[in-house]
Amino acid sequence: MSPAPIVAALGGNALLRRGEPMDAVTQRRNVARAVTSLAPLAERGPLVVTHGNGPQVGLLALEAAAYDGTDPYPLDVLGAETEGMIGYLLAQELRNALPGREVAALLTQVVVDPNDPAFTHPTKPIGPTYDQQLAAELSEGRGWSVARDGPSWRRVVASPEPREIVELATIRLLLRAGTVVVCVGGGGIPVTVADDGKLYGVDAVIDKDLAAALLAVELDADALLLLTDVPAVQVGWGTSDARPLRRATPEELRARDFAAGSMGPKVEAAARFAERTGRRAAIGGLDEAELLLDGIHGTTVARQG
Repeated sequence: MSPAPIVAALGGNALLRRGEPMDAVTQRRNVARAVTSLAPLAERGPLVVTHGNGPQVGLLALEAAAYDGTDPYPLDVLGAETEGMIGYLLAQELRNALPGREVAALLTQVVVDPNDPAFTHPTKPIGPTYDQQLAAELSEGRGWSVARDGPSWRRVVASPEPREIVELATIRLLLRAGTVVVCVGGGGIPVTVADDGKLYGVDAVIDKDLAAALLAVELDADALLLLTDVPAVQVGWGTSDARPLRRATPEELRARDFAAGSMGPKVEAAARFAERTGRRAAIGGLDEAELLLDGIHGTTVARQG
């Protein structure tokens, strides 16, 4: 029987930080930094890497809207483009950092419910940040939904619950062959299943953390690491009383309020994984993957007992 993998989920904002230019050079630099942290995990056992795409899919949506020669591409197609782009950068850096190891980036479809209430209540931030006035103008002029994201404002889109990973058997096959797998990027490409069994894309962006939790549960992963641009979950974030939360149970996390578009999905993903597998999840800084895995830094989420 193959050893259980580690699933490491990289936040989109960790790969393209707030305020940074949204260009290829910047993303390559940040991907290289991420792989420096990830590569030691691959030396310890099977590794699966997922990633966010919020900034990137929002940029592609802006670029598509700027060209009036055709209708803008829907979010599922833009999600596939970003999964391919970021997957390519990660796979290349991982292969360079792990000579002799096979690495594969897999375009991954994730099934959602077409009747999910998220389609009428968009919450997923994508694209760059704006001040409140510009966000309001863009909302009116382009028909966007916008919401506060920290000190700024961003476009928000539907983020339905991930239900099933279409390529799960392929991911398992790659892991059995000893491959480091990059998959379920940006939460996966959102699709629905018709009555005839055919798959169809939908206009949405699935939350990367919830999709990573589903993936980790289905793979019976040894651990789920949610790597982001903050060192730990903070109680009282944004206040003078803010303090890091070093260890928590799923129940303790759910008793607190966290931002729906940022830390909220991470704590929910960690809670789901811990509850359903009895194993540990951890949330923390991108540069500290091994320390998170060993419970030294970040926030460890585990069931009591």
